[in-house]
Amino acid sequence: MEERLKKIPGVDILLNKPKVKDLLNRYPRSLVRHIIQLLLKNIRMEVLSGGKVPDEEEIVNDIRIKTESFSSKSLRPVINCTGIIIHTNLGRAPFGDQLLADVQHLLSGYSNLEFDLEKGERGSRYVHVTELMKFLTGAEDVLVVNNNAAAVMLILRTFAKDKEAIISRGELIEIGGSFRMPDIMAASDCKMVEVGTTNKTKITDFENAILKDTSIILKAHKSNYVIKGFTTEPPLSELVDLGKKTGVMVVYDMGSGLLRKAKVKMLDDEPDVRSALATGVDLVTFSGDKLLGGPQAGIIAGRKSLIEKLRKEPMTRALRVGKTVLALLESICMMYLDEKLLIDKSPLFAMMNSTIDTLEKRALLLADDLKKRDVGSKIIKSAGQAGGGSLPDKTIESCAVVPQIKANSRAEKNEKAKWIYHQLLSQNTPILGALRKGELIFDVLTLSDKEIKIVAEIIANTYQEANRV
Repeated sequence: MEERLKKIPGVDILLNKPKVKDLLNRYPRSLVRHIIQLLLKNIRMEVLSGGKVPDEEEIVNDIRIKTESFSSKSLRPVINCTGIIIHTNLGRAPFGDQLLADVQHLLSGYSNLEFDLEKGERGSRYVHVTELMKFLTGAEDVLVVNNNAAAVMLILRTFAKDKEAIISRGELIEIGGSFRMPDIMAASDCKMVEVGTTNKTKITDFENAILKDTSIILKAHKSNYVIKGFTTEPPLSELVDLGKKTGVMVVYDMGSGLLRKAKVKMLDDEPDVRSALATGVDLVTFSGDKLLGGPQAGIIAGRKSLIEKLRKEPMTRALRVGKTVLALLESICMMYLDEKLLIDKSPLFAMMNSTIDTLEKRALLLADDLKKRDVGSKIIKSAGQAGGGSLPDKTIESCAVVPQIKANSRAEKNEKAKWIYHQLLSQNTPILGALRKGELIFDVLTLSDKEIKIVAEIIANTYQEANRV
């Protein structure tokens, strides 16, 4: 063991290797030294576990790879060919050129984030989007925090700490990352009271559960799943009436956050914030980066007296948002003043409003471009989705391109498809398609016209390499 450990080269020896010296000309010495130390630590652990010492050439090559990888940006743009519009793993709602152009000048320098220009003194960051959001939703007041889960937690801790909050069993939702409503309620230090059953909850279930310690009736929009068949649930208006009769606050966690109805067919049955608030519900919470089409944020809208109390809570400072979120949120809300601008310039609404004729033409352009690069393909029908925990039972008629993989057997085709899938993700501009049964499917719903040539070139090069094997 000792003999093998002695064969591991030291840091200074490796720093003097010609290829490592070349790295020192391009990267800080402290970074290269840090990479070497980490690598040598891992080698020692391998040796102590019975492994062999790599030769110096292999070690030097690993130093180069890890240094170059460490120095490249981890967060990169990805071309989305999955057909899922609000892709949680890809950053949810895309901003688009118009939204970014609106905020570029503001974010490149100083701003009046917390400065009242009229009074010439310190102001509040919450005023910038409040009036606009109040107008769009009909709310008495609005508060913005960093995400919707935070919005729900803030409300529960403020108004139901050490008290009871009633919720239907059919609405105990789980959101991305395995975060569940019961966990959020427990972390808020309130007691969750479940009523009804998974598929049937009646207004009398809520009414019978209200006791002296009941503080909140919580309704959660089932934005990422659907329960169909033998089902019953009280509408929000009935819960509001019950809340008024008993003096219990009613809170509606809308999650997906459609601000107000737009002329998009798949949104016809989706609840919107403005209509929800019109029922007289006390507070509504929703996300900023789903059907709203903006940045990650949790918006609380509703009664002014309740919002004012939330604004004064110490936790609100821990959950507050910065200038980037507020700038983007204000700009996307400005688009809602002009529905044509919203549908034309917001990628989210433009994609949801795509016609099958447009998508067929886009698929044909991609297929033709691949053919010019000697890669055959077929065009198939596809079903796009809103995604991001929104509109779970709705699809968009779409088209996808499936490039041909040359293989002598199904097993070989599956292996090549997997290899291509990962190769496309390793590009400087990664491309994410859908890997299904030995084929890669590239849905054009989430592909922009300006990305077609880029995608065709990268796909063609990768498929040609795979087909040569």
